[in-house]
Amino acid sequence: MTFSPAIIRYFEHRGYENLAISLSWIGYLWMAFIVIFLFISLPLELIKGSHYKKPKILLTLLISILLVVYGFFEARNLKVEKVNIKSHKVSKDIKIVQISDLHVGLIIREDRVKRIADIINEINPDIVVSTGDLVDGQIDKLDKMALIFNKLNPTYGKFAVTGNHEFYAGINKSLSFIERSGFKILINEGVILEELNLTIVGVNDPESKRFEHSSKISEADILRSFKGKNFVLFLKHRPILEPDSIGLFDLQLSGHTHKGQFFPFSILTGFYYKKQAGCIENLDNCYLYISRGTGTWGPPIRIFARPEITVIEIKKI
Repeated sequence: MTFSPAIIRYFEHRGYENLAISLSWIGYLWMAFIVIFLFISLPLELIKGSHYKKPKILLTLLISILLVVYGFFEARNLKVEKVNIKSHKVSKDIKIVQISDLHVGLIIREDRVKRIADIINEINPDIVVSTGDLVDGQIDKLDKMALIFNKLNPTYGKFAVTGNHEFYAGINKSLSFIERSGFKILINEGVILEELNLTIVGVNDPESKRFEHSSKISEADILRSFKGKNFVLFLKHRPILEPDSIGLFDLQLSGHTHKGQFFPFSILTGFYYKKQAGCIENLDNCYLYISRGTGTWGPPIRIFARPEITVIEIKKI
């Protein structure tokens, strides 16, 4: 379990892709099982008496296996979440699809990407956005996935920002994949869609500072440069609200948390983020929406954190 990520990367780099994929499934499912087993066993250890030892171990094993199996299927059970926003700023109703934290790599492959693309096509959005971590740490030989994304052609385009995993995977390779997928990457910049009275602004993930890709301009200054009468949609991977940015955008879309993905990580993310998924509201409107994520990182399971594709409908009033 400890060395599986390094072993997987070793074989993938040397062209043994099928072996790397197989080891990913084995290593990460084993990791999930061990973590769940550990945290379930802790409260059961409070039961005293040596004659309870064997039943406790068997019960822990059974519960752990059931949770891993449940989590495996929940991770494939995509839900379409809907968010309704009302605004007088837009020129007409706009339908936006958000994907986040897909983590395309050795585990998230063509079948999953195609299913996601099919759902998006059925929704028929005006705009598609990716709020980071579109790729995972292993991003070699992903041309088929890029082609599937490239065939998505919403009326007003596809836009993306970086997450922390784009930098872990190698920022140049990551940007190349995102561009080949047909997304315009917003790196501390914005685009104005005049026909919709909509401005989309995107910022780099803070991980960029470690890789010397950070901007000297502050987030607030970037947003301030697009201040006007348009509705401002702000794409940012991590669901952090900067005090200086409040009031400079109408809706922030983020991801990153995975809603913890599975216990006990949901407890850890809960310490850092007061809210891990859904809307944070200001008066009558949602001003920050946090996606639970569309894929998985590491262990391919989710427990009580169902993956999502988000539909944001901005209604003109």
